[in-house]
Amino acid sequence: MAKTLPVKKRLASALKRAESVPAWIILRTGGEIRASRRRRNWRHSRSIKP
Repeated sequence: MAKTLPVKKRLASALKRAESVPAWIILRTGGEIRASRRRRNWRHSRSIKP
């Protein structure tokens, strides 16, 4: 399957959403917030349609 521009954009935005929480936020909250609520693994869920 050829990746068209709309598909690439959708996959790129999904990749950005799955990023981890920045280190300075973990430090500021004293380690309370460690993982992003929207964190997911591409193998565990099929929420993104390519």
